[in-house]
Amino acid sequence: MAPVSMPPRSPLSPIQDDRPPEPNAVSTEALDEAEMPLPSNPQTLFLGGLFALAALAALYVASAIILPVVLAFVLKLLLQPAVRLLEHVHFPRAVGALVAILLVTGTLVGAVAALSIPAATWTERLPQGIPRLEAHLAVLTGPIQALQKVIEQAEQAADASGPKGPTIAVRRDLGLTSALFTGTRSILDGLFTTVLVLYFLLVSGDLFLRRIVEILPKFSDKRQAVDISQQIEEDISAYLVTITAMNAAVGVATAAAMYLCGLGDPLLWGATAFLLNYIPILGPMFGIGIFLLAGMLSFDSLWWALLPPALYLGIHLVEGETLTPMLLARRFTLNPVLVILSLVFWFWMWGVPGAILAVPMLAILKIVCDRVRPLKALGHFLEGT
Repeated sequence: MAPVSMPPRSPLSPIQDDRPPEPNAVSTEALDEAEMPLPSNPQTLFLGGLFALAALAALYVASAIILPVVLAFVLKLLLQPAVRLLEHVHFPRAVGALVAILLVTGTLVGAVAALSIPAATWTERLPQGIPRLEAHLAVLTGPIQALQKVIEQAEQAADASGPKGPTIAVRRDLGLTSALFTGTRSILDGLFTTVLVLYFLLVSGDLFLRRIVEILPKFSDKRQAVDISQQIEEDISAYLVTITAMNAAVGVATAAAMYLCGLGDPLLWGATAFLLNYIPILGPMFGIGIFLLAGMLSFDSLWWALLPPALYLGIHLVEGETLTPMLLARRFTLNPVLVILSLVFWFWMWGVPGAILAVPMLAILKIVCDRVRPLKALGHFLEGT
């Protein structure tokens, strides 16, 4: 239906009001944008809670299927601009998607092959560095022995007060070879599913968005769906590209720092810093422990052994507290407490891939909540300072 236009008013029209608008007058659209309604119906809250619990249970039980699909969707947001660029230079979409996936896969395979040699070298050096590590940890011998004595006394008191009965020893076959085979097989299955779904997502392009727009009844809903989709693609793509670029810079800086301090194998440490930086907060904390262990295994002096983790921490503080927030502040800001909780929760749900996907999924949730009026209160709750 074409919009109905009102006839123009004459200068002498009695309904014309030339008075300036009142300073406190607010348009209805502005009120709608500013309002953040909260659900007041207990039945709505109860059903929403049940739906959320059922969805989380499904994500946990079907993680072998859902995790590769979610990972493929996030990678699609990262690779979609490259596929469109190849399409603009007259590459078919199917060929462009295949080229993008092959480039990413080839880079990963090459990196693993290049890092396998220094990783094997450090594995061989580990038994030789244990005496040096014990010498560095000799300072902690006294507190550890005191703690062991307290634990032994507590166990003796518990055994003396508790009932005595027959002790049954249960021995289990760990099946290490079987566990490794099963874990490797599940990882390969997940990677194959991710690559397969990612290829067809890149080939389909905006097919799902067009179908959603076609079935929505109202024009405002269609426009809202397009706006949410474009905002998710722009913000998450910018986030992933920015994080990847900053992680690469952190990797290069860490490799140079480890080379200058004499730790050796700068390519290995740079790649370690690059990968760990994809997990906010928890990844750098784990990296500090890795570089501390490497320093203790490599240097005789304890103060010199503390230099690698100190350099890594300094690089992370410059990147994580200054550069990355400055580059991403215009896109979105998230509540840091909720970021930590999201990292812990998704790590418990899906392991390391879940921790990597925690921040993008939280950002996608905030984008959707900010543009759906009943969920604006939740989007405001997710917002940072």
